[in-house]
Amino acid sequence: MFQTLLVNPFLQAIHGIAVLFNDNYGISIIVITLIIRLVLMPFMLKQYKNQQLLKSKIESIKPEMDKIQEKIKNSKDKEEQQKFQQEIFALYRQHGVNPLNMGCLPLLIQMPILMGLYYAIRGSHEIATHSFLWFSLGQPNLGITLIAGIVYYIQIKVTQHSLPEQQQKQMKIMGLLSPIMIIIFSINSPAALPLYWAVGGIFLVFQSFLSRKIYNPDRSMKDLGNEIG
Repeated sequence: MFQTLLVNPFLQAIHGIAVLFNDNYGISIIVITLIIRLVLMPFMLKQYKNQQLLKSKIESIKPEMDKIQEKIKNSKDKEEQQKFQQEIFALYRQHGVNPLNMGCLPLLIQMPILMGLYYAIRGSHEIATHSFLWFSLGQPNLGITLIAGIVYYIQIKVTQHSLPEQQQKQMKIMGLLSPIMIIIFSINSPAALPLYWAVGGIFLVFQSFLSRKIYNPDRSMKDLGNEIG
């Protein structure tokens, strides 16, 4: 079922698009990546909107939160600390704040897509024997692997900046682990896979900038550059 529903459609799409570009499978993978990202884009924009709404709500209750957290810090009584924690939850409910409601749908959609594309790449003799730019799509390549890791590091830094400050701190380690995991996973995989990640990561950086233009009209490309740095 997995082969029929996911792998075969990707194989057919990659081969079909490659034919349009004189059997250039590198360009075909880039086009497939852009199509996938464009399909996911509405979900990602909605997720970004939810992040901005959550960030705004948390900023509005921050003074009250700071007071309660200061009480927790100064209290040594566990029951009293639990009482203050309940006050925080009550404050969340009062203002409709749910830090966990960030939207997992884009991630859930991407996982089967990534698996289908991965096995389509590995199972295609044409892709395995085709070269693109300086590397063979069917063989591991350190250069494109490092590019994919760097691009995703930049993308995660840009994306995390839209999260509330507390969540930025919580996800700081994840921001480092994700690019490392991409490099580890790609280093022994066909170079077509990190090519997919590199193109997808670049798309996500510009998507983040577009999201900020839509939901934060006062932001500029200079702000984006500062956040990456």
